[in-house]
Amino acid sequence: MSVAKKMTVGQLTMLTAVNMLGSGIVLLPTKLAEVGGISILSWLITATGSLALAYAFARCGMLSRKTGGMGGYAEYTFGKAGNYITNYTYGLSLLIANVAISITAVGYIQELFHVELGSLQVGLATIALLWITTFANFGGARITGRIGAVTVWGVIAPVVLVSTIGWFWFDSSVYAAGWNPHNMGWLEAAGASVAITLWAFLGLESACANTDAVENPERNVPIAVLGGTLGAAVIYIVSTNVIAGIVGNPELASSTAPFGLVFAKMFTPMVGDIVMAAMILACIGSLLGWQFTIAQVYKSSADTGYFLSIFAKSNKAGTPIIGMLVLLAVQTALALLTISPDLSKQFDTLVNLAVVTNLVPYILSMAALMTIQKVSNVPAGSALITNIIAWVAAAYSYLALYSSGAQALMLGGVATIFGCTLFGFVNNRLIRLEALNNSVPTQTVSAQHLVGKPVPVNNLQAVTVEAQL
Repeated sequence: MSVAKKMTVGQLTMLTAVNMLGSGIVLLPTKLAEVGGISILSWLITATGSLALAYAFARCGMLSRKTGGMGGYAEYTFGKAGNYITNYTYGLSLLIANVAISITAVGYIQELFHVELGSLQVGLATIALLWITTFANFGGARITGRIGAVTVWGVIAPVVLVSTIGWFWFDSSVYAAGWNPHNMGWLEAAGASVAITLWAFLGLESACANTDAVENPERNVPIAVLGGTLGAAVIYIVSTNVIAGIVGNPELASSTAPFGLVFAKMFTPMVGDIVMAAMILACIGSLLGWQFTIAQVYKSSADTGYFLSIFAKSNKAGTPIIGMLVLLAVQTALALLTISPDLSKQFDTLVNLAVVTNLVPYILSMAALMTIQKVSNVPAGSALITNIIAWVAAAYSYLALYSSGAQALMLGGVATIFGCTLFGFVNNRLIRLEALNNSVPTQTVSAQHLVGKPVPVNNLQAVTVEAQL
């Protein structure tokens, strides 16, 4: 690729910000209203932690000689087991995130059509959306991927509009009344919404996938990643706080379609309905692309020996239908197991679990950065600064784990340990594949044959789209 055809730092910064401004924010104003305007403290903590993560991932992307995104980074310190568990937990978090996105769409559908669904009905509607968007991909994701690239603006446009023109409807007395409705202490309020605010930033690591497509990547990738993350943070903070000054706290906290509600307040109920319809389409477009993508990245992982062989099978169109059906079954079970009388509570459960499983690869990658810098012969002074930033990012990750709650930590821990059990089967496949690649009879190969040899990695984190779009 010639220099003239490469992205500028401004273009990559914009791409990074757009990648994060997805459906993660669609239900966010309601969740933050449960804490109150004082939840801005959580935003400030998350923005700081996300910037530290973004910079550390930019450095990983610049220095790592391995492919496979976070799995490749983790392999530097934790070997093939670290690569596997990173990919496993990251893929699992995407799987859970799609169920949360589906529930978000159901919440908006209820408001748009003025229907009141019971807890079981919400669960069944969530499952129906997951099934429809999965079956629609059986012929391939070429068209659905294009649909998602267009429909995502159904989320981005309303968020940007609220952040800019919403100030004309902002009422400081409304904002003040909802500042701290539950009389929380500063520390309690600061930690109360860390997990849900991080949910809006999940996928920031994907911004480093465009290293080869930008001018002067050594300088511009960190600038673009930090600039894009900061830009997304500003839009998130401004939009959610503007909404808190337009809609009263009790009404906002009970809404399942906060952006439709605020546009109805700003303009007319019809405008609110249009915004809700656009956000529903954005969520469905996201599900269309990501139901296929998740199965595809599991297939990529299986192809290289890093996951179960059943996920490697595909039809003539290259669609991993069996893998998609297995993952759909898991999502169906998740939707049923997390059923709650309150749609918002079910959303909470899934988001916290998605955050917990996604933080495992974040923490492993931060730990691996020290090794990556050592291998890359980074000068001690520069390495120390980057390591300090990585420690800040890791500390924030642990805070987010803690704020996710005991239930999410327990379920996420069980899911991660179960992945360790699966690694026994996966490791046997890696040994057989290594033997095949080196023309060594399988029956004579032991684990020692892999020591010191390159291990195949996959492209699970190299997907350029973002999980919450």
